[in-house]
Amino acid sequence: MAVDPLIELRDVNKFYGQLHVLRDINLTVGRGEVVVIIGPSGSGKSTLCRTINRLETIESGHIAIDGRPLPEEGKGLAQLRAEVGMVFQSFNLFAHKTVLANVSLAQLKVRKRKKDDADRRSRELLERVGLASQADKFPAQLSGGQQQRVAIARALAMDPKALLFDEPTSALDPEMINEVLEVMQQLARDGMTMVVVTHEMGFARSAANRVVFMADGRVVEDRTPEAFFTAPESDRAKDFLSKILKH
Repeated sequence: MAVDPLIELRDVNKFYGQLHVLRDINLTVGRGEVVVIIGPSGSGKSTLCRTINRLETIESGHIAIDGRPLPEEGKGLAQLRAEVGMVFQSFNLFAHKTVLANVSLAQLKVRKRKKDDADRRSRELLERVGLASQADKFPAQLSGGQQQRVAIARALAMDPKALLFDEPTSALDPEMINEVLEVMQQLARDGMTMVVVTHEMGFARSAANRVVFMADGRVVEDRTPEAFFTAPESDRAKDFLSKILKH
């Protein structure tokens, strides 16, 4: 049980029409914990991740961030999304704005920072993700790996309590994956609370405090990486690992 729970999901159910995509999900993520969610395609991983900042609504159950239930709409929701940052598979950067402006925008709009303060913070974060020299470029001038690192800087700019990553490397060419994972590893070392949906088992092994294995909309296993990868308990997990670890 997490000592200081930051994210709590209790008996969460989600349907798309008749399709029961999340089934009685219970999950607690402690402050400073890195929880990696893995599982076969269609197991509900991304949907689970997206319910945490209410990009997906749920039919039943409870989700709380830092002891407060998720807000329904309006200002509270914008505030929640500032506190729980999200990094997507696609980078979702504004093509017509510079890298610096992309990282500063939400600071100005949501956090109401002054432009000079926002830009200073943005430059610090671009430095942190190894892109200080790219501040005045436009997204199209960057590689996919660089764009994803800008997206991480943008999420960090809101000083979030937690970051959600929904398959952050799956749209990248193989040679760019590591530069993004390295930034994520560093965030993990710095104590950022992270929920990461990924296919990168090396990252799960090295950076996660816990691995949550999902299948058919359920959490099947929730264990340390060491325990999960060396001795999975369920047939589903054994099957999954035997398929991916052969490659």
